Amino acid sequence: MSGVSLSKVIKRYGEVQVIHGVDLEIEDGEFCVFVGPSGCGKSTLLRMVAGLEETTDGAINIGTRDVTRMDPSERGVAMVFQTYALYPHMTVEQNMGFGLKMNGHPTAEIKEKVDRASAILKLDDYLKRKPAALSGGQRQRVAIGRAIVRGPEVFLFDEPLSNLDAELRVEMRVEIARLHKEIGATMIYVTHDQVEAMTMADKIVVLRAGIIEQVGAPLELYRNPNNKFVAGFIGSPSMNFLSGKIAADGVEVPGLKTTVSTEISLPAVGESVTAGLRPEHIEIDLSGDTHTVELTEALGGVSYAYLTCDTGEKMIIEERGDTRSSLGDRVGLTFDASRLYLFDKDDARLR
Repeated sequence: MSGVSLSKVIKRYGEVQVIHGVDLEIEDGEFCVFVGPSGCGKSTLLRMVAGLEETTDGAINIGTRDVTRMDPSERGVAMVFQTYALYPHMTVEQNMGFGLKMNGHPTAEIKEKVDRASAILKLDDYLKRKPAALSGGQRQRVAIGRAIVRGPEVFLFDEPLSNLDAELRVEMRVEIARLHKEIGATMIYVTHDQVEAMTMADKIVVLRAGIIEQVGAPLELYRNPNNKFVAGFIGSPSMNFLSGKIAADGVEVPGLKTTVSTEISLPAVGESVTAGLRPEHIEIDLSGDTHTVELTEALGGVSYAYLTCDTGEKMIIEERGDTRSSLGDRVGLTFDASRLYLFDKDDARLR
């Protein structure tokens, strides 16, 4: 297996530049997830690694080979798409082995590799079935099996779970994570779902408008975001953001009806900042009387209370335990000041 290196990679469509000088190192055997909002360039970047999109400028290396101008078939990659792309007239076994058959591999070798992939993906009972007789999750496992039998240096996944229902998405997340640990391959996975990214990745690459905003381990991005965009994108529900202003004794946050003392370096008094608090880092005080609960979502072990501040800003608060707020309640809020994130007028994190 091999790592992947991108050096000052650029992609243009005519006069429009969509990838802006990306530098990235993905280690051998690492599970790397590209995440970001729709249109951020994550699938384009993946397709550039695959060779399905031409690289305008920069270099892409897989292992020690410069593959920037190589044909996709020469790069040693296998791609799993959002759509299963299976041949409907072929059985599972035939679909998985078709690529090797077209390349002239011996029948015995094809059978051996298909059987191995089938065992890994628990498809032994379905080898003689055609795709129409399979569930969505089973079809996606076949598509992954087809990639495995090729023995690639790098696996590429382009939003492979988007067509599955919620239960199957969870099941397939576990399957893909288990597959990675079992075969130890380098994997690059594209998703817009940050929950998938947090649960599967060794390394997350957060993209926005063709630029890498931050790279790091899932919990590193969650706990230590570099800017407001990353702070808001990583974590579910999203971080609450409230307007603030630097005062002589700390940060005045009207939405919280308090001034927060902090030990970090702050801009000059009077400067505007943004204060961020995650829903799980705020507690509702049922004896308080500063905010009104406008909506609650009870999900069993956790509930979410939706509040509107006097400033008009919206907040989401996570609640656990047996005693929780209800629609229309007047409540107070408490939080640990060390959990407060501050961002300057350019959305960079204040530290």
